[in-house]
Amino acid sequence: MNKPMEHIQFSKEQTNFRMIDVGRKRPTHRRAVACGSIKMNSKAFQAVWDKKLPKGDVLALAEIAGIMAAKNTPSIIPMCHTLPLDQVTLHCMLDQKTHKITVYAQAVAFAKTGVEMEALAAVNAALLTIWDLTKGTDPHLLIEDVRLLVKTGGKSGVWIHQEGIPDWLAAELPETQFLRHKVAAILVMSDRASKGIYTDDSGPLLRTLLHQAGAQVVGPKVIPDQEADIIQAVADLCSKNRPDILIASGGTGPGPRDITPDVLRKICDRMLDGLGEVLRAESMYHTGTAWLSRMTAGMYGSTLIVAFPGSPKAVQECWDIVSPFLGDAIAKIRKQGFEKP
Repeated sequence: MNKPMEHIQFSKEQTNFRMIDVGRKRPTHRRAVACGSIKMNSKAFQAVWDKKLPKGDVLALAEIAGIMAAKNTPSIIPMCHTLPLDQVTLHCMLDQKTHKITVYAQAVAFAKTGVEMEALAAVNAALLTIWDLTKGTDPHLLIEDVRLLVKTGGKSGVWIHQEGIPDWLAAELPETQFLRHKVAAILVMSDRASKGIYTDDSGPLLRTLLHQAGAQVVGPKVIPDQEADIIQAVADLCSKNRPDILIASGGTGPGPRDITPDVLRKICDRMLDGLGEVLRAESMYHTGTAWLSRMTAGMYGSTLIVAFPGSPKAVQECWDIVSPFLGDAIAKIRKQGFEKP
């Protein structure tokens, strides 16, 4: 007798393959660039150059084949997710000295997982198309150096091949030192950490992240969840160090001791509630109770203050959300009249 489906228990150990569940991942802007080359004899190369191959313009068809392959990647690579591709571009570079054609493929998407397989599929399809149209002129073709050059987006941020990338591609990558020449301060609100009951990990994590972004970092300063202490600490940090940004960690929950947002509303010249809304909306991909957090932001003089939750995991998640636009946000604030004294 067949067993009803609702009573069958599926486990990872019972399967040979497993497609990764990306349901709880946060969509980000993803980009991948791959390349590969095909070498041929001088006669075949000249025919490609002159567009005189018997089957037609090989490079034009190779670009079309690459785009089609990127769009159909999940159909030929079993574990690939179906992605909403925003753009696929192919570019062929011809080297007359080596009789080599190098194909560059770029795939772009706003998605929960990367697009490197789409870029690699595009390169391989383009190279094989060149092979197919050229093999009658040169049967000794060689495809080589197929590799991923760069990918951006997601937790890994910017990944670059260890052998380097062309200058034109490097110039297109997002700025990793987006807080260069900026001063950043860190303030941690925690009753237990301030008493030495436990060691705060959120402050050191923020210090590392801000340093990696190129900022000159002040702190972390750890204080208890007391209104007077928060007011004094913010005033001292801003008057002595004049930071462009101050990240406050802790005290953003719904508990009676979580008073950071309330204090910021009292001392800030104006609130920037939109940043808190973005953080809550994007954090929902990580936890269904993100709406309980009272993350917020405001202006204290010329300093942008951003209130993060206190756990290292939440700090990392919030940083991943705001870091892509934090440098531009600070620049725009300056244009709005908040020049540093």
